Amino acid sequence: MILELFRGDLPRLVMFDLDGTLVDSVPDLAAAVDSMLVQLGREPAGIERVRHWVGNGARVLVRRALAGDIEHCTVDEAETTQALELFNEAYAGSHALSRVYPGVVSSLDWLRGAAVELALITNKPERFVAPLLDEMGLGGYFRWIIGGDTLPQQKPDPAALLHVLHLAGVEPDQALFVGDSRNDVLAAHAAGVPCVALSYGYNHGRPIAEENPARVIDDLRQLLPGCTGEGAGVMSPDSSDYPSHETASW
Repeated sequence: MILELFRGDLPRLVMFDLDGTLVDSVPDLAAAVDSMLVQLGREPAGIERVRHWVGNGARVLVRRALAGDIEHCTVDEAETTQALELFNEAYAGSHALSRVYPGVVSSLDWLRGAAVELALITNKPERFVAPLLDEMGLGGYFRWIIGGDTLPQQKPDPAALLHVLHLAGVEPDQALFVGDSRNDVLAAHAAGVPCVALSYGYNHGRPIAEENPARVIDDLRQLLPGCTGEGAGVMSPDSSDYPSHETASW
């Protein structure tokens, strides 16, 4: 598939999201959220609710947990700051419940072996990124790592993608972004970078195909020639099963 997207060649650079793309981190995030809520005298949220809230960085996750909903405009800022400190303390303790998705390591190995530069762009606070990567055995793959507070902007703003493109000396049409959420697709589109989206990630309960990435895949190995995940499927915008953008309800 990657050769189809780049007219028979490989991209010079592949940029990845982290949570919901390479690593299923929701169990640890949910544990930290629930610890925070209990310390504030509230009921725990549980893993399924937290799964729908992640994707916009720790501060927004905390605000959604305080609101008990994906909409969080009524949450007090002082309360957010206090709760965020509790969340950060809890989440910094361990990532023992997080798991690397199937096919990730072999795909990263393949790309590195093909001399494709790799970068990581996540809305997760920078302080948590390197420890998580090291615990998951992914620490040595990425030449550039941009966390959610590395730059003033976060995805869906394209600033981080454009920053990495500049550092790498690569044009947008020579790069690929791989993610799992609406923010990933919007950031890639705004940067002029083709985007492949994983179907299994965190997109607030909505099918990622609604955001019109270049392709939707079920397994990262589908990107690579001759390396397709068992039982996995590929969906392109030309497919009759691919929803139009107008079907999204945001």
